Amino acid sequence: MAQNRNFDLVIIGSGPGGYVAAIRAAQLKMNVAIIEREDVGGVCLNWGCIPTKALLKSAEVAHTIRRASEFGLKTGEVQVDFPAVIRRSRQVATRLSKGVEFLMKKNKVEVFKGTARFKDAKNVQIYDGAGKEIAEVQAERFLIATGARPRNLPGLELDGKKLISYREAMTLAERPQSMVIIGAGAIGVEFAYFYNAMGTKVSLLEMLPQILPLEDAEAVAIVHKVFQKSGIEVAVGAKVEKVEKTSQGIKVHGTTAQGAQVWEAEVGLVAVGVQANSDDMGLESIGVQTDRGFIKTDGTYRTNLPNIWAIGDVIGAPMLAHAASHEGIVAVEAMAGLPAHRIDPATVPSCTYCQPQVASVGLTEAKVKEKGLKYKVGRFPLSASGKATASGDREGLVKLIFDEKDGEMLGAHIVAAEATEMIAELGLAQTHGAIPLSIANTIHAHPTLSEAVMEAALDAMGRVIHI
Repeated sequence: MAQNRNFDLVIIGSGPGGYVAAIRAAQLKMNVAIIEREDVGGVCLNWGCIPTKALLKSAEVAHTIRRASEFGLKTGEVQVDFPAVIRRSRQVATRLSKGVEFLMKKNKVEVFKGTARFKDAKNVQIYDGAGKEIAEVQAERFLIATGARPRNLPGLELDGKKLISYREAMTLAERPQSMVIIGAGAIGVEFAYFYNAMGTKVSLLEMLPQILPLEDAEAVAIVHKVFQKSGIEVAVGAKVEKVEKTSQGIKVHGTTAQGAQVWEAEVGLVAVGVQANSDDMGLESIGVQTDRGFIKTDGTYRTNLPNIWAIGDVIGAPMLAHAASHEGIVAVEAMAGLPAHRIDPATVPSCTYCQPQVASVGLTEAKVKEKGLKYKVGRFPLSASGKATASGDREGLVKLIFDEKDGEMLGAHIVAAEATEMIAELGLAQTHGAIPLSIANTIHAHPTLSEAVMEAALDAMGRVIHI
């Protein structure tokens, strides 16, 4: 066993929460170590955010080439080299993982490869893949950033072949001819777009009344329509009752408003529910409090133990990489005695990278109504945008919701080809309490998609120009 080591801070997990926290802690002159059981960068960089966006870029390029004639260009039939698409995605992930490794070395953060388990509140043992203890580290403080993983649900147990999670969906050796995706949150919707663009027959099932259930219904309706137009079978209000494995693949038995349904496919992707990676860490033995597996924390992400903090998916919603990064910074600065505050979920943007993209910040219109607030809405359709028309991506909308009394922005929702880039402006607006006039008076370059933000603000004041 390696010699015991002492650190100011040991971080368990090197995802976007863990590695960002490590860099900030190093900047604050802490002696920092990270324990990571897989590749540096965590699930987001290696199996989530980054490689999926590489896959989606391939899908977007394929979709654009198929539309070449709209732009006065002639091409042959698009041929998908599926293994090459997957290979590029893995290369992107590997390149960025090595980049994070470089950042750890640059900031003098020591990385231990292995699985962490608390011996007590001050000591953590590190085990290799065979279960052999390889090191023990002691620290004044610990930060848990271990994330979450797909949940195995009764009747939907994953086997990695016929019923798969997002991990297998990213590395299939061959493109399946057909796929049923159970769950239409961001993961399910993104893979539906990807596999449809690759040529797979896709059925997308969602138990709730709309796909992307956390997004604004008006925005989601646009994506739903585009998906159906592209050949994706979308079933909402779909209750899955049984999954039957056959020699050809799977049969999903369920019901919709139209009655009993059966969906058949070569493979099924389960994209419903996650569970926190808080088990097998010894947290119970040292008394760290959890709720359904998610670690409970206070306003600065400290647990009930004074020297242990937790951030990211392991503490629950919002389960987003960028939220975890900011939580890590808040936690580390709190450890250092700097002023810190818990992140307001209303200021955390949400992004889905299908085409058209969906991005939002703040409350949906349904949530505003639920709170009983009086509000006004400004809308601007992308069909009226010069840039969207020139680019050939006219399906979309910018929708802004403002408090009727003081004009403060309550929520912003964008469906557009570049919605995930456009949302940053509205995140800033949300954080600083922008009102319609301040957005409308900000000169937006022409021609840009972002002009639609200005026009939506003008619409909220009854002064929209281009519709």
